[in-house]
Amino acid sequence: MHAPSFSAKAWLAASACAAIVGGLVACGDTALLPPEAGMGANPALPQPRKSLIPTVNIAPAKGWPEGAMPTPMAGLAVTALATGLDHPRWVYALPNGDVLVAETNAPPKPEDGKGLRGWFMKKVMGRAGAGAPTANRITLLRDADGDGKAESRSVFLENLNSPFGMVLVGNDFYVANTDAVVRFPYQAGQTTITAAPVKLVDLPAGPINHHWTKNIVASPDGRKLYVTVGSNSNVGERGMEAEAGRAAIWEVDAKTGEHRVFASGLRNPNGMGWAPGTGALWTVVNERDEIGSDLVPDYLTLVRDGVFYGWPYSYYGSHVDERVRPPRPDLVAKAVPPDYALGSHVAPLGMAFSEGKALPPLLASGVFVGEHGSWNRVPHSGYKVVFVPFENGLPSGLPLDVLSGFLSSEGHAYGRPVGVAIDKRGALLVADDVGNAVWRVSASR
Repeated sequence: MHAPSFSAKAWLAASACAAIVGGLVACGDTALLPPEAGMGANPALPQPRKSLIPTVNIAPAKGWPEGAMPTPMAGLAVTALATGLDHPRWVYALPNGDVLVAETNAPPKPEDGKGLRGWFMKKVMGRAGAGAPTANRITLLRDADGDGKAESRSVFLENLNSPFGMVLVGNDFYVANTDAVVRFPYQAGQTTITAAPVKLVDLPAGPINHHWTKNIVASPDGRKLYVTVGSNSNVGERGMEAEAGRAAIWEVDAKTGEHRVFASGLRNPNGMGWAPGTGALWTVVNERDEIGSDLVPDYLTLVRDGVFYGWPYSYYGSHVDERVRPPRPDLVAKAVPPDYALGSHVAPLGMAFSEGKALPPLLASGVFVGEHGSWNRVPHSGYKVVFVPFENGLPSGLPLDVLSGFLSSEGHAYGRPVGVAIDKRGALLVADDVGNAVWRVSASR
């Protein structure tokens, strides 16, 4: 049996801390290292910090004040491609220039909210803007005149099940619902699909379904699909039988649905992309919580076939997580460290490699990452879109802030970036699930 991360007494103390002045306030430990220490190819990995009270520092979701929007880096401009959406979390650009947005939230998870810990985490996530019912919809945005603002929107697909990732292969449009990959027929230019879905493969879900988001990309030849499946817990505290097929990236045959685990030990992978030039698959991963504000750095990594990345038994290769029982030294010995740390608790979700020459030369080679932002760190981290420069096919240097200003001076969340994508004209698209908008970032004129 795996012991819970914290005792009921600890979560009761955390709940009391969270209730102060009628809202969630910072409690638990405070970071001792600067954010940059947990970034790059060789991040600092201090000793875990055990605390009776879990660190809680959520940014309450407020939405954007009238006329406000995120702040782009110098040389860039931002416009609202669309506002008034319902919890937009993922974006996908079709070849004809249309943009698809998954308006989605967590499905019902009756077994994930039981007990004091479950009750407390529901309160935390609700304050973060993740407690609303899911719209189960994909919306199509069309910006025909290229001014960065969609003139029309239509319901592209509805009655889905917490949809997230999307990918088009020829005339087949695939959606990663929380419980299955489904396929629809698609013709260029159509604004609505009414055909019934065809299920390709079931995905791990069920009444716990802790990390519910499932992303999907296609291999360059379109024959294989790669699907992210997050873990069912923080560090396996529900037992490894609840983690079957999880904390992994699957490889799925696009025609038959036959599948295998391509890479494992990835606590919560989300965004994926193929690196220009090398053709390698990369992903961003949310690492484990509750061992200190300085641990564990979330990361960006090349995904190697058959490799184990450590979760839950270790992190960054051989750094053993002592909370996990029974230990597995045999698996720890096989664990491969990731390639690049993004910082502790930044919660990377979206990622997209840069394409073309529409953006400034500084952003010509590398990957954009949507950092949804921390709840388990003091002070906050993430809550922005960053760019990781690449050189010779690998990350090089510290991340650059591309889109920021999502937090108010009081620590409230005006917005939270999630999915990112490059549109047909080479601009960056950012889904903002608290601001209920899709932002378009382009070179300033």
